[in-house]
Amino acid sequence: MSRQRRTVTPEFKREAASSVLDQGYSHADAAQSLGLVESTLRRWVN
Repeated sequence: MSRQRRTVTPEFKREAASSVLDQGYSHADAAQSLGLVESTLRRWVN
């Protein structure tokens, strides 16, 4: 059984990265609260 990829908007990516850059959350905390994999969020922040 395969999982479907989740599609996200550019706005969601910006907001997620903003939570790390502007609001001071750690990558791990922000990723967990948004239901993301930490490495994905790190890529968006970079």
